[in-house]
Amino acid sequence: MYDGAATERWATEPDKRPGRTAFQRDRARVLHSASLRRLAGKTQVVTPGSSSQVWDASPRTRLTHSLECAQVGRELGAALGCDPDLVEAACLSHDMGHPPFGHNGEQALNDFAKDCGGFEGNAQSLRLLTRLEPKRFVPSAESGEMVSVGLNLTRAALDAATKYPWPRGAHPTDPGSVKFGVYEDDLPVFDWVRRGAPAHRKCFEAQVMDWSDDVAYSVHDFEDGLHAGHLDPNCLFAEPERQEIFAVAIGRYVPEDTSPDELSAALDRLLDEEWWPHGYDGSAVAQARLKDATSQLIGRFCLSAEGATRQAYGTGRLTRYAAELVVPREVRHECAVLKAVADRYVMQRDEQERLRADQRIVIAELADALTARAPEGLDPQFRALFTGAADDRARKRVIVDQIACFTDAAARSLHARLTAPRGHRP
Repeated sequence: MYDGAATERWATEPDKRPGRTAFQRDRARVLHSASLRRLAGKTQVVTPGSSSQVWDASPRTRLTHSLECAQVGRELGAALGCDPDLVEAACLSHDMGHPPFGHNGEQALNDFAKDCGGFEGNAQSLRLLTRLEPKRFVPSAESGEMVSVGLNLTRAALDAATKYPWPRGAHPTDPGSVKFGVYEDDLPVFDWVRRGAPAHRKCFEAQVMDWSDDVAYSVHDFEDGLHAGHLDPNCLFAEPERQEIFAVAIGRYVPEDTSPDELSAALDRLLDEEWWPHGYDGSAVAQARLKDATSQLIGRFCLSAEGATRQAYGTGRLTRYAAELVVPREVRHECAVLKAVADRYVMQRDEQERLRADQRIVIAELADALTARAPEGLDPQFRALFTGAADDRARKRVIVDQIACFTDAAARSLHARLTAPRGHRP
């Protein structure tokens, strides 16, 4: 169950609409946030408009992925006894911190921010939720000036959205990992969120969010790749192609001690299902069959996790730190194979690599241009933060925060304006 500590907010505030639960308020705040809306203009896997094909003109974005993740997570969480509004709020907000150009932009920003704490999309999400998204302001205890507390979500909602509950360099098993969930200057609110939580352990709702994220993007990236014509379904039967897929999966999507035979068995299990979209040709009947296959896959992955978790913990409500989500090894392999297929045939296409190279240049040059001209080019919110920053490190973090908020199109537009030869700027 959820006690007073779970529903506590960093800044106490009255409920303007009595009768709502604390987690219904959290969900509403995330849904109405500008940060969520901006995800509509941010790359998920394929950049919108990067191809002349009709389907490629409207691939999934970070927003559509977040909505699909939220639908999966809400139902899976409810089936296991979690508060559905809490899990949905976590799923909706888990990708808010991702910058323009997807993981490619994330890597470019991390390079720029290496001397001010680095960049990580999940740490940026916490920063948005607790500091940058303008919703609640309170007097500072030190200066009395009004400071933002972001959306001021409950402790449980912030914890549920935290996929990596440790700062940079503190991964519990891999200190060199680039994954972390909080920047150094956000540690006070992170420590408040994690008060009483076991070190490095994700709460149950965050585990549900994390698996729902995996399920949604593995299934839908595969669907988009097939629908766009990037993937020939017959290649999944060809041994050389299969070995390439397994090589992509091992180390990136499954542990390095996973054998290719395990992944081969996982792929064969999927191919043997009567609903698998064999012979996909883009016709209306084939599209309907593909859509049914995505539903079957989501159901398969979620029901397997639900059943295995219930077998381990019984039929009671599972919340916070009372349980661990159990996903059978075989099911994780099936999910990983789908990720690897999308990686191999969608993300590794030659034109995508050329586009990613150009995107990295845009981020690097935009960061340098803003640094040279700031506060020119910054939105009013970030201009004020830049002017009030205590030192160069803090000012650089403001520039990172601004770039991370841009959509793909906004980043390109500002880059063109700031880097155009003098006299040619619009």
